[in-house]
Amino acid sequence: MKVRVRIVRAIDDVDATEKYIFGHHKVLESYGITKVTSADRSWALNPHVYLILFESMDDQRILGGGRIQLRTSNFPLPFELAIKEIDPKIETYLEEFDDLEVAEYCGLWNSREVAGYGIGSIYLVRVGIAILPQLNLKKLFGLSSPVTLSISKSVGYEVISVLGDKGSFYYPKEGLIATALEINDIEELSKAQEAERNYIFELRNKINFNTVESGPKGKMELQFELQIPKPENEKQ
Repeated sequence: MKVRVRIVRAIDDVDATEKYIFGHHKVLESYGITKVTSADRSWALNPHVYLILFESMDDQRILGGGRIQLRTSNFPLPFELAIKEIDPKIETYLEEFDDLEVAEYCGLWNSREVAGYGIGSIYLVRVGIAILPQLNLKKLFGLSSPVTLSISKSVGYEVISVLGDKGSFYYPKEGLIATALEINDIEELSKAQEAERNYIFELRNKINFNTVESGPKGKMELQFELQIPKPENEKQ
């Protein structure tokens, strides 16, 4: 299998955005989740949303993805909207930041197909963290399930313990727990495990390259294209 990992601005590639949304909703439905702020598609009109796509090079299917959503006064972050009904302190926590200074990495999903090749959620997380310096952010936020919390911490996320119950909430529905996270030093990733930090720095340095990964189903060729595209109206 050959897979391209690329970054698109959501409003500039409507077809890819629709495929990403469809795949995300199918994964959520498989877990019985039908109401979740990160599944709200209003973000598709936000000019400051970038999709990370794992895309089959054979038939252009989206096999997994995630999105980096920058915060503005017109577009609050999904985790901000989810938390404020449970803990209004989130609004005070974010009020020090101006537009485009912070973002959330959300909406991560991958198909079982790519996971079988050893390309699971950790790859999406790594790529998302790797491209952040291109956006000049002060912080990155995220919500993590108990299953992915250790992965999130391994790449430098820290629990926002002043929110909720030491950082945790019932979300997206009763019985499911989500933990609010942040990365405070996007450039250095001082809280990340050494192996993960080194891998992410390698992605940042190379930007565009090919590699091969092996998993239970065999080998997968990966073509990384990690340059964040300029808006259409800024291209020469």
